[in-house]
Amino acid sequence: MFMERGTVEQRNNRRSVEKAFEPLTPKLFQLMAPHTLAPSILALTFTLVFTTVTFSGSVNLLLFAVLFVICTLMQAAANTLNDYFDYKKGTDSLENSSEDAFDAVLVYHRLNPKHVLVFAIAQLVIAAILGCYIVSLSGLTVLVIGIIGALVVVIYSAGKTPLSYLPIGEVAIGFTMGGLIPLACVYVLSGVLDWWLMLTGLPLM
Repeated sequence: MFMERGTVEQRNNRRSVEKAFEPLTPKLFQLMAPHTLAPSILALTFTLVFTTVTFSGSVNLLLFAVLFVICTLMQAAANTLNDYFDYKKGTDSLENSSEDAFDAVLVYHRLNPKHVLVFAIAQLVIAAILGCYIVSLSGLTVLVIGIIGALVVVIYSAGKTPLSYLPIGEVAIGFTMGGLIPLACVYVLSGVLDWWLMLTGLPLM
């Protein structure tokens, strides 16, 4: 009886805590942090200009739009995961976070961490589904680059010692956003795998 009472009390306490959470929907864009998506926009703009000038002279706008959505979803997922894991590790708290609405979103808006994690995974899943369409057109080379990019997104925030806590974190993100993504996108749009593009993209990195 004592164990059953304890179990019931634990369930009631858990329900009370969950009721205290605010709904996730109005805060989706804050978790995605759209004000930080400049790297994705810059990388895709570089891709568009490089492909048009160097290779085809024209670009398939549908493919470009799909690539744009994939890249922005991947970066938005990284932002969401970063908020989630910072909250779980205690890095984000009322004591050590600014009062910026886009900083420590889970702390200031009392979002359910489980829902935030599901939202991050959903963004990655949608990006992966769109990526399958791209791979069906362009082959396994793009798949390999996409997997590397997805791994960087996850290990940047997840794990006991995520990349974001290390000096190499920004290097890894710079290499992915400024090097691998333009390389893959130019390949998709032009059909040419130009490794020299990595040198051209050094300023982006």
